[in-house]
Amino acid sequence: MYAAFAALLLTGAGWLVADWQKNADGAEIWQQIAANLLMIHGGVAMLALLLLGALVPVHLLRAWRSRKNRISGSIMATFNAALIVTAFGLYYLGSEVVRPWMSWIHLSVGFALSLMFPLHIWFGRRELR
Repeated sequence: MYAAFAALLLTGAGWLVADWQKNADGAEIWQQIAANLLMIHGGVAMLALLLLGALVPVHLLRAWRSRKNRISGSIMATFNAALIVTAFGLYYLGSEVVRPWMSWIHLSVGFALSLMFPLHIWFGRRELR
């Protein structure tokens, strides 16, 4: 899970940098880099969906029943749900009105999740003491 989330963060951030550069000199190479990073990001996202699905019975439900780390866990679940919905919107909706909003929400929540992930782990380990 850690490796998948790290790969999603790196490919997402890398895509953002490449996307910003696509109108600069050497735009063709930046467009190719952006396309490749987006392809990798999507593939890793599919793996992350499998891992998140496995976490529900093994981690999420068990922790919820034992009343452990509910606040940060709920935030993590909400962030992941928002990423899934916005990713679906970015990939399948062709609306030029909705797409920029979906993109900014996806980017913001993705970067927020990368900050929340270590906090969630820290809170969980702190409760074990």
